[in-house]
Amino acid sequence: MTVVDAHVHVYPEKIALRAAKSVGDFYQYPMFKEGSIPAMLAAVEGSPITHHIIYSVATKPSNVESINDFIAAECKKHPNFVGFMAMHQDYPNPEAEIERAIGLGLRGMKLHPDTQKVNMDDPRLMHLYEVIEGRLPIVIHTGDYRYDFSHPRRLKRILHTFPNLVVDAAHFGGWSVFDYALEYLEDENCYVDTSSALEFLGPRRTVELVRAYGVERVMFGSDFPMWSPVTEYNMLAAM
Repeated sequence: MTVVDAHVHVYPEKIALRAAKSVGDFYQYPMFKEGSIPAMLAAVEGSPITHHIIYSVATKPSNVESINDFIAAECKKHPNFVGFMAMHQDYPNPEAEIERAIGLGLRGMKLHPDTQKVNMDDPRLMHLYEVIEGRLPIVIHTGDYRYDFSHPRRLKRILHTFPNLVVDAAHFGGWSVFDYALEYLEDENCYVDTSSALEFLGPRRTVELVRAYGVERVMFGSDFPMWSPVTEYNMLAAM
């Protein structure tokens, strides 16, 4: 059986510990592991998880190309990895980098409006969605009670503007505002994933949300290195 972890953050080994700590500090929550490839593979060894969609977030434009090179190189080493490209709203030539990333074998895009400090429906990002619509799926961090950048209402506007854009609205469509997200996204054309949600929702509410969105729209995601992929998988499988 193929089991895909659809939400995995990874970093080069020399910065993995520092990068994971930065994410933990942002969310004020302890990380499960450093975010290196060896740490991730060790964490899933012997588990039912067979494939991993991997990416990293570009917090500044100068990081975009190096992240994409790193993700593509790791996918060449590991046939069970699927790599998504990074992009930043201020990257000077996104069209060219998207073409380059596709040429490298990357299969989608990852954005995190809160850490990138940009509204999800900012005109610069709306242009990106137009470029990739019908070509690449995108994972967008959605929801945070502390910020408005990734508010689910912004995603609703995006989905209506680009009806052929394939979107994973991460964290059940609204991290920390799960019920609020459901109001905006229940009947929309998007997927959601389970990353950074199960621990907060508990099994009863998780099952209710899966049924509300429709099981065919819900993907398993661990949010490694925030959480243990095996623990997250076991929690979901037990439901």
